[in-house]
Amino acid sequence: MNKLLLTASAAMLALTLGGCGQKAEQTTDAVANSASETADTAGAMAANAMVDAEQALTPTPGGQEFVNKAANTDAYEIAAAKLAQTNAASPDVKAFAAEMIKAHTDSTAKIKAAAATASPAMVPDAALTADQNDELAELAKKKGAEFDDAYIEEQVDVHQTALAMMRDYAEKGDTPSLRTAAGEIAPVVQKHLDHARSLDK
Repeated sequence: MNKLLLTASAAMLALTLGGCGQKAEQTTDAVANSASETADTAGAMAANAMVDAEQALTPTPGGQEFVNKAANTDAYEIAAAKLAQTNAASPDVKAFAAEMIKAHTDSTAKIKAAAATASPAMVPDAALTADQNDELAELAKKKGAEFDDAYIEEQVDVHQTALAMMRDYAEKGDTPSLRTAAGEIAPVVQKHLDHARSLDK
């Protein structure tokens, strides 16, 4: 009888401890996931604060300056993305680059249309700056994982600057049609920035 009670007690204890172990493991996983989500949120908030700071520190460009900056940013993005399609190693980076070609081609069309309806009408100048040409030349020297790292890091920087410019112009720009276009483009740039940050991890 005592032996039977001892066996039953031992079985109950084993089940209880097993359950505790499983609960502890689940709790640990939940805490780890929560910590990871909190870190991601904090990182995104800090990065968005940087965009806000950049926006606050940069004077709002006039209409022609805005369309030129938007156009050469799009041209740079498309050129860098084409490099990524041949030099990148990661399928995720190549997919991001394909997304950039489409999105920045669309953005160029939107800015051109808005500039054409402005009064007076404007024509964007998409000529790359010396810095943009230098950056492309540096990227072109890299291949594989080294390229992936450099390209995505640059994409985070470029999209932070572009987002600050679009938000600022949408809020304070001097040409209504361009303000509307900037307001429509800004959320798309935010998505690209978030995507680039996720790849940068």
